[in-house]
Amino acid sequence: MNVRKFTATTSREALRKVRDALGADAVILSNRSIDGTIEILALAPEDMSALAEPVADMPAVAPAPALAPAPTPMISQSTLAALAPRHLAENNQAARLAESLSAAREMNAAAEQSAASELGKVMTEIRAMRGMLESQLAEIAFSSQQKREPAKSAVMREMLSAGFSASLARFLTEKMPAGATVAAGMHWVRSILARNLASIDNENDILDQGGVYALVGPTGVGKTTTTAKLAARCVMRHGAGKLALITTDGYRIGGYEQLRIYGKILGVMVHSVKDETDLKIALDELRNKHTVLIDTVGMSQRDQMVAEQVAMLSGTGSQVKRLLCMSATSTGETLSEVVRAYQGGGLSGCIMTKLDEAATIGGVLDVAIRQKLKMYYVANGQRVPEDLHVANKDYLVDRAFKLKRETAPFQFQDAELPMVVANAARGMNDASLREVSLG
Repeated sequence: MNVRKFTATTSREALRKVRDALGADAVILSNRSIDGTIEILALAPEDMSALAEPVADMPAVAPAPALAPAPTPMISQSTLAALAPRHLAENNQAARLAESLSAAREMNAAAEQSAASELGKVMTEIRAMRGMLESQLAEIAFSSQQKREPAKSAVMREMLSAGFSASLARFLTEKMPAGATVAAGMHWVRSILARNLASIDNENDILDQGGVYALVGPTGVGKTTTTAKLAARCVMRHGAGKLALITTDGYRIGGYEQLRIYGKILGVMVHSVKDETDLKIALDELRNKHTVLIDTVGMSQRDQMVAEQVAMLSGTGSQVKRLLCMSATSTGETLSEVVRAYQGGGLSGCIMTKLDEAATIGGVLDVAIRQKLKMYYVANGQRVPEDLHVANKDYLVDRAFKLKRETAPFQFQDAELPMVVANAARGMNDASLREVSLG
């Protein structure tokens, strides 16, 4: 096979040279421009036979195979050398195209990300402007209402001073009967709060019914002491043989010892468990007891181990009723976090602790009302079992407004109420407020 090269100043002249030298059926292998001249590589028609492997002569007597495969064409080294620049150029062009596409995709992704970031900033600014507008409108509206209905402003000030949230205070004062005096408005608010605060009627719900109860809550709210108070009441009602005590507090120094001392005084054995398996075994062994009280380890509501504790108590196979101990000295915001953390699959109720240490208790009542928590007991001291009382909702609501006399330095003035109400505008959308019964 003979590959020939033809050069000329123009393509037409180069093709004429190919036709004159190789004929009209010449095979053009390549056509390119080099330094202002046209170079053509061409192959004569008769040289195409060189692309096929010659077939050996076969004997005349040997029949040809019925379906013989076609011979594989072989490309000579000279042809490959002639075709190599063209393939290399095509490969380089494909690589450049792929790089261009990749760069375009990266630019498009960067543009989309930048657009999304800008859109996020715009939406944040819009939400901030909306919040400011809502607050200003709420402030203006309340200032106007304050002048028209001063009794509602006075009632709201009383609720805020008692520790109730601004959103609940605004919600109730807006629903207060029109034209009511301050005294009539306070009476109406007290009745609404008492109606929506759930509590047990008497101790029979726990002492006579029995069952397994776990006292849960953050560190330092008085779970161990409250457990001892409940244990003493159970022993007084049914005897020490009907009660069992369990503690999961293996972290706090002296936690087990404190409950063990109470148990020794009451004549009740205290069992210590470390994990869910131990708890299952203990509850199975104590299934014949009338009442089982579990004192759990205290931990912050923001600790991830809270979820593990909830799972441990829920996975025992027994019906463990969880009672949340809420300190009356905590703020409403803190208590709301506590309830959300310890809620799990549902709390059976709550116990208010440290009533004797609290300046206001409106925050506890507010959270209990919003979260629909049934209040079982109120603890107001360290004495066992004297300082534990069945929750009386009418008494608690009345006490909430009496305690506010101790908060005079922190009470709001009339001129400050519009700003407080403005900040509570968003809280008015809380679904828990819509569940408050007004009649």
